[in-house]
Amino acid sequence: MRVAIYARYSSSMQKAASIEDQVRLCVERADREAWTVVQTFTDMAISGASLHRPGLQSLLDHAARDGLDVILCEALDRLSRDQADVATLFKQLSFHGVRVETLAEGQISELHVGLKGTMNQLFLKDLAAKTRRGLRGRVEAGRSGGGNAYGYDVVRRLGADGQPVTGERTINDAEAEVVQRIFRSFAEGASPRAIARDLNADGIPGPRGKLWRDTAIRGHRARGTGVLNNELYIGKLVWNRLQYVKDPATGRRVSRMDPETERVTKAVPELRIIPDALWQDVKARQETIDATPAVQGIKKSRFWEKRRSNHLLTGKLVCGTCGGTITSVGKDYLACANARKLGTCDHRQSYKREMLDDAVLALLRDRLMQPDAVAEFVSAFGAAINAERSKEVAARRQLTDDLKAVERKLQGLYDAIADGFRTPGLLQQLEDQEARKTDLEAQLNGPEPTPVRLHPGLSDLYRKKVAVLSASLQDASIRNRALDVLRGLIERVTVKSDEAGKPVLQLEGAITAMIEEAQPGALGSVDHGSVKVVAGVGFEPTTFRL
Repeated sequence: MRVAIYARYSSSMQKAASIEDQVRLCVERADREAWTVVQTFTDMAISGASLHRPGLQSLLDHAARDGLDVILCEALDRLSRDQADVATLFKQLSFHGVRVETLAEGQISELHVGLKGTMNQLFLKDLAAKTRRGLRGRVEAGRSGGGNAYGYDVVRRLGADGQPVTGERTINDAEAEVVQRIFRSFAEGASPRAIARDLNADGIPGPRGKLWRDTAIRGHRARGTGVLNNELYIGKLVWNRLQYVKDPATGRRVSRMDPETERVTKAVPELRIIPDALWQDVKARQETIDATPAVQGIKKSRFWEKRRSNHLLTGKLVCGTCGGTITSVGKDYLACANARKLGTCDHRQSYKREMLDDAVLALLRDRLMQPDAVAEFVSAFGAAINAERSKEVAARRQLTDDLKAVERKLQGLYDAIADGFRTPGLLQQLEDQEARKTDLEAQLNGPEPTPVRLHPGLSDLYRKKVAVLSASLQDASIRNRALDVLRGLIERVTVKSDEAGKPVLQLEGAITAMIEEAQPGALGSVDHGSVKVVAGVGFEPTTFRL
């Protein structure tokens, strides 16, 4: 039986050592059942309320490739605490012929999915209610309900009961001066972008030590986010302004505003940084800006409700000058965000999105998998796989040596019995060694690693596939699928300028994704994320001049 172990702990409920404990107990169970553990998957400090976990997704991918018979974990809630997600997991795994075993519940059936899924869902709901009740009590006492705002330090001390006191804050004088500077500058007519640029030019670190951005200053008035809208600066602690709910389609948390009647407000005059007059000046200017025809037109369009188009290079572009992101600066153009918004980069050139897309598609199709490079990859990949499996090979070799040693001991015991020895201790040794032999033989009967064989014409297969995908971008019915595949082939694209000032693209490809697209199933049960191939000149990032 091919078994994969899954272990998880959440940041709020367990410690990192829990992973080792869960795996150890599962390995002991697998040994008792004479199962072969082929791989272990883990997620650390990730809630069980979402299926979008790297370890779990790798596990599901492994199961889909017909590489497993059983998934073993400590309890069903390690896989998920969400009732609907548990049902989805169970259906997916059943479809692939993989059963779920847990140490707590045994073999999972539809009954467990219904009952345990409901219990775990209620646990999450009860935990959320208790957490909110505790946070509200902390706010009512004048302490923070979570997180920390720029301009304040967290107070760390022990209470009279010897336990850490949570939620206390004190003003950070240096950061408070920066907050006052931001309010004064905005009240005097400076834009958030100009304020951020000036702060960065003066070398003043922003929140969490990063660069200042205009969005961190501007924020959202109604939601109370951003420096200019934080009422804590006028000595007013507001809690329960927003709530977060999980989008069942994506697993991501989405914020929603709570009614004002449900908000909790507490006066904390000792934390005031901004005087009322300056606060009112800022609010008056914000209202003036909101009343302008341009802003009213933007609000009337309700652009945030419209689904944004998917683009090939979204999140993949990097500035070759500063290492920052390259983002949209208009409907059809892209540029370095640090250069345009923060003024911290000299790379101010913009590029037409269509031109970059076409250039990258050409690189993917014609340049990234040349025959020589593919041949080099095959060699390097084989070496990487051999290195990855060296521990497994060594373990099997050790099992073989142990089996030979046990057989020698058994032969000696058989000879002693044949010579007339019949002591209880001798018979006990015989039983122990025979049991040990059976266990070792069961472990050695597990499947050996399947060799990876790559097609000799891999580069030609790849180019044909990418050409078809490129053409598919013009077909609205399959565009999103083609985009997903093509984006999966790209690690990142660096954009910079040469000595003559001409733009240059440097594309780094996701090699394992390229192999899978060209030859599905070629990598077998290999965990793509674990393969780190170091190749020579053939796999240096490809450069293409526009």
